[in-house]
Amino acid sequence: MSARGLFLLRNVSSCSHSPFFVTTPIYYVNANPHIGHLYSSLIADAVYRWRCITNNVTSARKFKFSTGTDEHGSKIQQAAAINNSTPVDYCLKVSSQYKDLAQRFSIDYTDFVRTTDENHERAVHKFWNILKRNNKIYSAKYSGWYCVSDETFLTESQLKERVEPDGRKTIISGESGHPVEWIEEVNYMFPLRSLQDDLKYWIRRNENSVRPAKFRKILLDMVEASPLPDISISRPSSRVHWGIQVPDDETQTVYVWLDALVNYLTAAGYAEGAAFSKVWPPSVQVIGKDILKFHGIYWPAFLIAADLEPPATLLCHSHWTVDGEKMSKSKNNVVCPFQRSKIYTNDGLRYFLLREGVAHSDGNYSDTKLIRILNSELADTLGNLLSRCCGSALNPRQTFPRIEEDALRKVAELDVTKKLIEDVRGLPDACMGHYTDFNFYKAVDRLIATLHQANVFFETLKPWALKKDPTKAAELDVVLHLTLETLRVCGILLQPIIPNIAACLLNKISVEKGKRCFGDVKTLSWEAGEFASRDLGREKEVLFRRILLEGERKTRRV
Repeated sequence: MSARGLFLLRNVSSCSHSPFFVTTPIYYVNANPHIGHLYSSLIADAVYRWRCITNNVTSARKFKFSTGTDEHGSKIQQAAAINNSTPVDYCLKVSSQYKDLAQRFSIDYTDFVRTTDENHERAVHKFWNILKRNNKIYSAKYSGWYCVSDETFLTESQLKERVEPDGRKTIISGESGHPVEWIEEVNYMFPLRSLQDDLKYWIRRNENSVRPAKFRKILLDMVEASPLPDISISRPSSRVHWGIQVPDDETQTVYVWLDALVNYLTAAGYAEGAAFSKVWPPSVQVIGKDILKFHGIYWPAFLIAADLEPPATLLCHSHWTVDGEKMSKSKNNVVCPFQRSKIYTNDGLRYFLLREGVAHSDGNYSDTKLIRILNSELADTLGNLLSRCCGSALNPRQTFPRIEEDALRKVAELDVTKKLIEDVRGLPDACMGHYTDFNFYKAVDRLIATLHQANVFFETLKPWALKKDPTKAAELDVVLHLTLETLRVCGILLQPIIPNIAACLLNKISVEKGKRCFGDVKTLSWEAGEFASRDLGREKEVLFRRILLEGERKTRRV
């Protein structure tokens, strides 16, 4: 291991002053957004929102959350030409769609980086010059198999031979299946091999450096199997003109992946310098498994070479299939989040992706499954329970009622009540563990299980029967109170998953906006002493409307 790299990693990694900084990958604008892009952003957003909730951050942007678009390279040149547009206009149009995606699905980012922005170009030039100053850039004639679609050179072991329908044999990328071509040119090179020991140290030093463990092992296998080849970090401007020029060399364009990866530095204020040290390194960088090599090998190597600390955690997720098949334009099964949100709502699609997505394995998107889950869990289990507690039939005073100790003691003796109280008490710590481990589906499982128990409690105590007996008024208040308190706790803990539905719920039961953080669910109303009755909100909006199946929609029309 290099002395510089070892010193850097051992000393900088012990710093704890950095605030929380989460990133999405920046999205390549050669195609419109699909649910895979949305899923990456939702994961980062849930991580960010949970951090805010657990640190009692309700308004001020104390933490940083960046996203953005990658807008350079030969693929963008080609896409703009196909769309009869200039690269500038084409990039603006598609980048705007990613901003719309974030707005539509409540992705609460603090920074949106476009690689065509001037401050990003300044950051790239600064980073390049530091690499050069540290003798980590050299010029050489480079030859190899180049994949235009993937914008990367490939080694012989990464290639496959394919027989075309006409019998011709072509060479393709073994990973992506895209065709490659032999290229010889003079480029600037980065000595990746010299950083190999540093990479091994970074991956091994902390079990959280790359998560889940499956992807950490994949990276270790990559860096331990054989010597890493040095990589080309520029392209001739004559071939790739749409990009950032290499400082002091107009004949070369910065390699699109070096350019793109610097976006995280741009968001942290690297070009400006003043506050950068207070932000860096990123706490969590969310990526898809298809870009693991670039973020798990190239990126930390670039950073170490520039005397910067790599990210604390790379959170890598798998992909989405559609009805069991890989998404592709040729199969016409690419799921557009904008279209689906019109049917399932924005929070509904958020809920499904975070509830069903598992980082270590591909998720399967199915409209049938989505409808079943949303109707069962959001409409029935959550929404219907709130409606029943707030309906004028059972709650004519429209209050979150106070409770009498004798009545609470009587109801609390029942096994179904004991089970509900036990579930609600354990819910905050259980969710803390699952959210911290990025297991959003487990947090939702636990929350839905508690809401199921609240529904069982409600059905068992039969508040509609208690309402008919004036002598049972105090017990009715207990049933409504315990159910509403369960909804309060669940609403606060569901904010990272369905922020808008959770806000509607909390507004309805009059939870102050400054009391919607993790500390507020650690104390339960029935344990807090005197609880003053409070009026419910006047909103009559249904929390989540059931989604009609095609047959039901036809019946309704008839």
